[in-house]
This record gives sequence, C-alpha cells and structure tokens, in this order.
Amino acid sequence: MRNLIFYLFISSLGFSQNISSDWHLYKNENGISIYTRKADNSNIKQLKSVVTLKTSLNSIVALLNDWDAYPEWNYKCGESRTLKTINETELIHYQTVVTPWPVEEEDFIINVKLVQDPKTKIVTITSTNLPNYIPPYPNRTRIKYLEGKWTLTPLSNGSVLAVYDFFVNPGGLVPAWLLNTAITYGPYENFQNLIQWVQKPKYQKAKSPLIKELNQ
Repeated sequence: MRNLIFYLFISSLGFSQNISSDWHLYKNENGISIYTRKADNSNIKQLKSVVTLKTSLNSIVALLNDWDAYPEWNYKCGESRTLKTINETELIHYQTVVTPWPVEEEDFIINVKLVQDPKTKIVTITSTNLPNYIPPYPNRTRIKYLEGKWTLTPLSNGSVLAVYDFFVNPGGLVPAWLLNTAITYGPYENFQNLIQWVQKPKYQKAKSPLIKELNQ
C-alpha cells in the first residue's frame, strides 16, 4: 500500500494544448484536468495534469524553483534539498516521500533542467531520475524510475497554461492496478495548492533575468 502516498513532483513529455486520443480524462474539476494513459512497456499509467493559471511565467517558475517550500505545499513531500547546483538552470535535487508507519520512507534524486524557448517563451522544466547519484540511506526505499516535465505556455491574456506529465515506477511488489489507483490522488491536490501558492506576494513579485514574459 506504500504507493498510495506517492509524491507527484513537478513534468510533460512535450505535449501541446491539444490532448491526443490515447489520453483519457480521469478528473476535471475546479479548472484542473487530470489525464492518464498506458505507458510503453509498463502496466503503470502515465499522468498528465493541466491547468490555466492567472499569473506570470516568472511567478510560477519562482514557486517551482523554491525547493525549501515543497514540504509545505507538495503532495506527501518530506525532506527537500539541493545536492548540487550545476548552473543557473540546472541542479541535482533530493526529495523524500512521506509514508505511513511501518512502511519505509521513499526517496528519489533528480537532475532538473530549465529551458525557455526564445521565440515562443515556453518554459520547460525536465526531471530525470538519478537513483545511483548517492548511496541509498538506511530505512529508505530509493525510487528506481521516474521522469517528468513541466511545460509552461504563456497566453495572450496574461495567463499561463501549465501542463505536468509524470511517470514513476517504484518497483517492489505492489501490483500495477493498485498503483494506478493510488497515483491519481496526488496531481489534483498538487494543482489545487499550486493555484493558491503562486499568488503569494513573494512569487508574484519575483523577477528573473533568465525568464522572459510573452511581451518581452
């Protein structure tokens, strides 16, 4: 049952606003749409979350880059820390997933990269799993396979279309049907929190020389 509490971190595999026919709508509520589809070579489903945010690119990027705040708003996030800053747009991140006793806490390590298209101003933030970057900790289960990507598309009305696609296969003995039931809980809660948190003054005021708005 440990995967009932999966943290669904922050991803897209390069999808546009048009959802292809192999994605199936799982939930559509309060402006948040959650889609699932069968992953290649796996019985575990991929997830896509979509929402339009009334905010700037700078504000949402500032929130997603505020790793210290993740335990406060991200689903079942325990520890969250940067292991290495490679440059202004790339880092190695470590995070744990809170699990109920007596299940071992889970953790993962990801290489996070941010890129903005100079013409469209679309921002992508990709997360690539690095399970062997550091040795596993005692009493923690290292997630072996995880991939994700945010796609942030600025709109002409000043909003941002945020698309987050995610796939995780933690391994272990939990059957795929149970995982597929469990992993649909986190994205909706994450996006509800995202909508509220991005409006906080410190994110609304954030400006980065790396991020250009649509009209810049």
